[in-house]
Amino acid sequence: MRIRSLELRARAVVEGFWRGLHRSPFHGFSVEFSEYRQYAQGDDPRYLDWKVLARSDRHFIKKYEDETSLRAHFFVDQSRSMTFGSGAVRKVDYANTLAASLGYFLSRQGDAIGLTTFHERIAEQLPPRSRPGHLRRFLAMLQREACGTGTGLERMLRQIPVLCRKRGLVVVVSDFLVPAGEIVSGLKSLRAAGHDVVLFRVLDPVEVTFAFDRAGHFLDVESGRELFVNPIAAGERYRQRFAEHEQAVRQAAQENRIEWVSLTTDRPLEEALWEFLTRRRRQRNAKTASRRTRKP
Repeated sequence: MRIRSLELRARAVVEGFWRGLHRSPFHGFSVEFSEYRQYAQGDDPRYLDWKVLARSDRHFIKKYEDETSLRAHFFVDQSRSMTFGSGAVRKVDYANTLAASLGYFLSRQGDAIGLTTFHERIAEQLPPRSRPGHLRRFLAMLQREACGTGTGLERMLRQIPVLCRKRGLVVVVSDFLVPAGEIVSGLKSLRAAGHDVVLFRVLDPVEVTFAFDRAGHFLDVESGRELFVNPIAAGERYRQRFAEHEQAVRQAAQENRIEWVSLTTDRPLEEALWEFLTRRRRQRNAKTASRRTRKP
């Protein structure tokens, strides 16, 4: 995180785990057959298995090991709440490096990557592409300073199916510090669109523990509101409400088959991403093995 250049930082993270990942943990349409899945509206009919259709009158799509055609769209929170940092690393720097590292990783595989930054509204958009030079534009957008005065997360989640009409991987990076009900409502519309969705929650450690040892003034960097708080008196209630919020969002994600990954800025990013990618690979391999051993 001490590397100033975001591109060099992302490259350092990715090269730290690249050699251990021999096969992509994502699915796309390419040359090496992997498995079948049921046809869904919007899928390309070129990939229908006509022999299976003739035998069973059921529509199935051939899935292949991902090489070139995954479409990944990143949605990164650039609101002012992301500028908080109790230590050497701010949330926005950690979040941007996370998105940059995954974007660099997918781009290196030849996949199409896109980016939308948002705060109370959409700030900038970059459609998914895999052409030369696109990664530089992707990284340049992530280096803009967070400036939003609010977090329109529910609106953003509801807009994703409109912005991403083709099915693919959707990655949302935010602190998710909005009412849980707004997030739950947005997640339902996300799942209905049929995307593979991953939510990365990035927090500062003190936002989780509320480990302040003396009373003082706390400033809301988005609204400008200032409160005097005694953390000894308020700490237990804060941690209780924080846990309730985390549980509500995590449960909603699970119910909608959306992956929820919670990270704090004191955790080495390469370690977190290695764990995430290898977990997805294990899950994919388990599903593939289950389908191959299932009796006809």
